[in-house]
Amino acid sequence: MTPGALRALAVAGVVAICLLLAVVAGELALGPAGPVLAPFAGVALAAVVLAATGLAGPGTGRSSDVGRSAVLAAATGDVGSLPALARVLGEGTRALHADVWLAGVDGLVGRTGERVGDLATLLARPDVDHAHPVLDRPTGATGPELRAVLTVGKPGRPVTAADRALVADVADATTLLVRGLARGEELRGRVARVAELARQTEESRRRLGHAREAERRRLAAELAEATGGRLAALRRAVDDAGEVLDDGLAPDADDADRDEAAGLARHHLDAARSRLEELLDRFRVIARGVHPAVLRDEGLRAALEEVVADLPRPVHLAGRWPDRLPWEVESGLYYAAVAVLAAVPGDAPLEVTLGRAGDRATVEVTFPPGEGAPEPARVAAGLAAEADRLVALGGALDVDAGGLRARLPVELAPEAR
Repeated sequence: MTPGALRALAVAGVVAICLLLAVVAGELALGPAGPVLAPFAGVALAAVVLAATGLAGPGTGRSSDVGRSAVLAAATGDVGSLPALARVLGEGTRALHADVWLAGVDGLVGRTGERVGDLATLLARPDVDHAHPVLDRPTGATGPELRAVLTVGKPGRPVTAADRALVADVADATTLLVRGLARGEELRGRVARVAELARQTEESRRRLGHAREAERRRLAAELAEATGGRLAALRRAVDDAGEVLDDGLAPDADDADRDEAAGLARHHLDAARSRLEELLDRFRVIARGVHPAVLRDEGLRAALEEVVADLPRPVHLAGRWPDRLPWEVESGLYYAAVAVLAAVPGDAPLEVTLGRAGDRATVEVTFPPGEGAPEPARVAAGLAAEADRLVALGGALDVDAGGLRARLPVELAPEAR
């Protein structure tokens, strides 16, 4: 049987009993006039009894109306709805004290900001005659959790069944509010994460721009170095050969002059050929640094073996990966390793080790120990642009007294590519 049917049955019973008592008492006290006045007396007595027991108040209609009001009060889905819910609760139950307490990590917080440590402390308060917990299961939780508590205080008056039903209706609206707050917090967290990712992406683009500019300046400097002195020497050798040939082919030149001019021209042409070969070798080195074909075709170790073979210092290459890595990873580590080998001063032996630490590929360059070892701070300062490049790709470049370590994720994140 529904609460409304039970309440209606209780009201009918109270009215019937009061009428019966009024009729009996009227006949005994008033005689013949008793049956005429008894119904009026019975109705008055029933009204007093119903008012005293709380059955005279609005029934299921009131509960439904208050429930709808509570839902409207919670419709904003933020903490500002708490006073409206508390007001609906207080007006509906005619309570002197009514409040909605939200559960937090450090206890329960009322609509005015008052805090209590736990539910037991709240129930022990003198202004709380009835409390209704609001349970809900957050996303990812295994069971229901306490999310809020509705409290009603009616000093000197009972908390009726109708009051309890009304509080239950308001609790349903509070559940909607709590869920709205949770979803709002989740949305704010997602918005914050998106903003952070956007900031990191913009920062990565900025670092990549700096790395590209540094690489452009480095390439321009290498090209200037390669073409400046070598091209000038090549031009001088060709010009000298041309002048000697002009002198040897003059109309007044004899055979001895011609033979001498041919020998000098051959000498100058040999020098020009040597300068040209040096220039071509230098261009090959620069081209290898810009886009090494062996790196694309055979991988990082083969590309580093080619670089190491051209260095004037001994370098021991150790370690290898069982499988090829993504192009971005191999390329990033290759340029880092080449920059390190060029930045370490001196001619002492170095060791380059390829490895893997968890989900990150690494290239370690070990410095020679003892006196004469390079200063880590100076080496790190010379590799600032390369460090920016690795950071933009999601990696890092670490320098300490024992050596240098470049590392990158085996699978680069989309925003780092």
